Amino acid sequence: MQERHTILIANRGEIAIRIMEACRKLGHAFVALFTEADQDSEHCTLARTWGGALYRISSYLDANEIFAVADASGATAVHPGYGFFAEDFRFARRAVQRTRKLQFIGPSWQVIRELGDKINTKRLARRLGVPTVPGSDRPITDDLEAEEMAESLFAFQAEIGVKQPVVLVKASAGGGGMGIEEVDDLGKFRTVLRRIKNYARRQFRDEGVLIEQRIFDFNHLEVQILADRTGKDPVHFGTRNCTVQSTGRQKRIEVAPGFDPGSLRYAFDAQKVLDDITEYSLRIAREVRYDSVGTWEWIVSPTGQPFLMEVNTRIQVENGVSARIARIRRKGGVDLIAEQIRTALGAPLGYTQKDISFEGVAIEYRIIAEDPDNRFAPWVGRITRFAWQPQPWLSVHTQVPQDRPYEIPTDFDPNLALAIVWGKDLAEAKARGLEFLEHLELLGENAAGEPLRSNIAFLKRHTLDLLAF
Repeated sequence: MQERHTILIANRGEIAIRIMEACRKLGHAFVALFTEADQDSEHCTLARTWGGALYRISSYLDANEIFAVADASGATAVHPGYGFFAEDFRFARRAVQRTRKLQFIGPSWQVIRELGDKINTKRLARRLGVPTVPGSDRPITDDLEAEEMAESLFAFQAEIGVKQPVVLVKASAGGGGMGIEEVDDLGKFRTVLRRIKNYARRQFRDEGVLIEQRIFDFNHLEVQILADRTGKDPVHFGTRNCTVQSTGRQKRIEVAPGFDPGSLRYAFDAQKVLDDITEYSLRIAREVRYDSVGTWEWIVSPTGQPFLMEVNTRIQVENGVSARIARIRRKGGVDLIAEQIRTALGAPLGYTQKDISFEGVAIEYRIIAEDPDNRFAPWVGRITRFAWQPQPWLSVHTQVPQDRPYEIPTDFDPNLALAIVWGKDLAEAKARGLEFLEHLELLGENAAGEPLRSNIAFLKRHTLDLLAF
């Protein structure tokens, strides 16, 4: 019998609700947080209804305040959800090293630090024979070396049949898309290199650059990994395809598994790609003794070449779409958040890869108040009606109340709900997805009386060609 814990949920919205549900399933008490902007969120209502403690804080990003609540509430563990402190190794380290220790429900801080460094992850992958985006795996400061790297990348792309080769020059100390330029002509390279180095020196006091191949028309795939605290014998819960994204590369639809070679034709051996990226991901997980839930993110070229992008050392928004098709010892109802909590608190995994099987196809829709026709600009206003038809093949996760109007907080992204649809095959999953979207009621208006804008039409349109490449 696992020791009973009190778990502080350092997050909000639908992920806070799903963590509460997992705590109740496992017999743990929980402590929820909210800010003024979130006082009408359903996660606050359910925390009260389900008997959890509920504390108001000023910010989800104030670590001192979060740890103060942990002490006041008697919490023994902290779950960061996703975003905020989920991949902050300093927060995880502080949790486990402070005088009043908290179990951190996520990987060890050492693993977060090791895999959170993209350059370090790239070096590790290459050492293990795992393919990464062609280019440098360390910051380059020498102009001649940078030019030689660019020249080799142009030649490599020409060799594999890329019609218009492009390389990226990236400030190695940058982030969030800052300090990146494309070069499509080697003759322009020196000028762009000089510009990026000058920018990096001004902004980051570090003129190091990375030179990488630009991959066009790729599919974005992920591999879901889980291991217990021993870091031994990690397992996978399959692949998913996250290619339908906004113009800002934010995911909008996820599908599990990642390709469907049984019903669609691909220009490459799609099943081999799925098998390869799964094995590569497990190879790295074993090497670093990965000890929690994690996601290995891949891009796959139109000719079927996979390249590791990064590792997300946390539970992800789309964990449920992978869980929906998974079976443990032929039993459905896999809850990856509950598995994450159970193993993080010291329980052994209790099963091996041979015990995990997969059935059907699942689609996850991110329902968002935004205008896809205006570069996905967020919509701000009040929701007056949000309802859907319950189905045995449908689950909806949302912090939006169904019994009263809801003002969308402007402090956060206007994500309203996640809807997960299951079908015995891709055709049935798509048909059910369209059925759900067609009957979904989402009404509201802004301060000017204009009707709510959402991405529902965008989701319908992209459902038609899911997993085609």
